[in-house]
Formats: sequence, structure tokens, C-alpha cells
Amino acid sequence: MSNIRITKQFSFETGHALYGYDGKCKNVHGHSYKLSVTVIGTPITDTTHVKFGMVIDFSDLKKIVKEEIVDVFDHATVFNKNTPHVELAKELKNRGHNVLLVNYQPTSEMMVIDFSNKISKRLPSHIKLHSLKLQETETSFAEWYASDNA
Repeated sequence: MSNIRITKQFSFETGHALYGYDGKCKNVHGHSYKLSVTVIGTPITDTTHVKFGMVIDFSDLKKIVKEEIVDVFDHATVFNKNTPHVELAKELKNRGHNVLLVNYQPTSEMMVIDFSNKISKRLPSHIKLHSLKLQETETSFAEWYASDNA
């Protein structure tokens, strides 16, 4: 049976700031992110299986990505917890804001690495994460491919 790639797209709004950066992105700002998640596997061949013909049910993939990424990052502000932004994060949290402190600089490049780890851990063993594309703006995006990280 052939390997088939299945892609599901998601969108979410997230704010961030890049501590120590030498441009405008050092300031707190936000993006309307678009995330494309592509998995690879063989379609189920058991004709009695309720998911016959599917690599993975799109709704199952959606559940994983929503729980791990979208529901966590949507309308949150992300800061690197190893920077002085921790003080700003505390103040925002005290005022009721949704703040995420991560172990990395919250660039698209680092976020897509984080996302790949979170999604991969939740996929069934017969399904592999093939690639992620995280679009930060209409013209800027980061991509992660399993084949580049084997």
C-alpha cells in the first residue's frame, strides 16, 4: 500500500516579543499564525474498520493539534522564560492575561520545533509527522521536515 500524506490547517492568534533582538520584534506584538500539519502513513485496508481508507481521521488529527498547540497558544503571549521578560510576564499574569513562558526564543523557527515534538508524541505509532509549516505573516514562514531531522 502506498504512503499518503494528509495535511490539516489551523490558525491562531499569538503575541510575543524577542528579547535582545535588534529590530521591531523586540517589542510585544502579535501574529495571525497559520499552521499546516502534514502526517504520513498508509490508508487502513481493513474493510470492516470504521476508518477504512483513511491514513488518520482528520478529526483525530485536529483533536491532537488543538489540544497541544491551538488551545494553548491562541490568544496567549509567549516569552522566553530565561530573559527579563519574566517580570513582564508576571505582571501580565497578575492582570489576568494568558502568558506562556517557554525555554526558547519564541521565533517561528523555534516554535515549529516545539510544535513538532508535541504533535509527534501524540500521533498513533503507525502515523509519522512529515512536516509543519508555521506562517507568521502573509510572506514569512518556517518549515520543519522529519527528513531534515532524522
